[in-house]
Amino acid sequence: MIFRIIPRVKPKTCRICGRESILISDIIGVCVDCLREDKEAVEVAMVGHERSRRFYGLPVEPPNDPKGVECRICANRCRIPEGGKGFCGLVKNEGGKLVRLAGTPKKGLLEWYYDPLPTNCVADWTCPGCKGIGYPKWAYTDGPEIGYKNLAVFYGACNLDCLFCQNWHYREMASNPRKFISARELANAVNDKVSCVCYFGGDPGPQIIHALASSRIMIEENKDRILRICWESNGLMNPDILDKAVELSLISGGNFKFDIKAWNPNIYKALTGVSNKYLFSNIKRAAKRIGERREVPLIVASTLLVPGYVDEIEVEMIAGFLADIDPTIPYRLLAFHPDYLMNDLPPTSKNHMLKCLEAAKRQGLENISIGNPWLLGNHY
Repeated sequence: MIFRIIPRVKPKTCRICGRESILISDIIGVCVDCLREDKEAVEVAMVGHERSRRFYGLPVEPPNDPKGVECRICANRCRIPEGGKGFCGLVKNEGGKLVRLAGTPKKGLLEWYYDPLPTNCVADWTCPGCKGIGYPKWAYTDGPEIGYKNLAVFYGACNLDCLFCQNWHYREMASNPRKFISARELANAVNDKVSCVCYFGGDPGPQIIHALASSRIMIEENKDRILRICWESNGLMNPDILDKAVELSLISGGNFKFDIKAWNPNIYKALTGVSNKYLFSNIKRAAKRIGERREVPLIVASTLLVPGYVDEIEVEMIAGFLADIDPTIPYRLLAFHPDYLMNDLPPTSKNHMLKCLEAAKRQGLENISIGNPWLLGNHY
């Protein structure tokens, strides 16, 4: 028997409209209705991000100094002032030139480990390693690849500041980068029992040049066998660099998983601290290649159902966007567990999940899955 400890949740008050609810997080400070309707609500939420970022010595928002030097690795397009850092913490402006503390082929700030297959991949229900989809071209077995491993690569930086982050310790790595691994050294971790590589974090975006370099070595040195390259990312990369990541997944049998935090720009910024301005154009761009390999999904999307903020309205808009591109895009709805600075919310309720599931179905998506179902309950 499995016992779960459900935290006691107290009502909090929206600082705009005065509403009280257990579905308001104190670190956000406002309710979802005010975020949708009141421009001041986002500014209230940004106070929470200031607390999150300053504790680790990271910029509160992506710098936008007119005289700064622009970094073009990700969609934040930081204009970094002299002596300042980019939002990810890994890029500095020294003497008018950008210096990358990590994320180059020679220096990656990361941790890695072997994860036995089948694993708890966000895309596990459409994954060759977990289900044998695409066998024999893209999978070793007609079912779970038992005996094989995923090389899980955790990058220690991110270009978002999610206040609910379950992998929040990447901030400690980014704020005090010390131990580095080259692309060559990471590629050496691949052995004959590694059938897939998954880059996550944090997010692989700020260190995508390192990941691409390592992936190319891996593919070249394992070209006579299956080695899938996969990504779990917020998708806020430079579009041209995104193309290169998607290409590697396409030719190797892997996938690119887009973690879509929210549809509404105000809700997205309140939760993550940055804009989703370029996210949906990036998804459209990557999805243009879906038809080149139908037997294994190239693009997968997911959304975490944050209680009180990511509701069926958000999911319906996201699902409609995906269905308009291609109704076969796999979409996973993930149950939330309280963590980091949003630990004053309950886990996702079963009713919340079912409403979002129906909303996604109404929009015509054909392949929807529920993730982390053990967290669901009658929490609200």
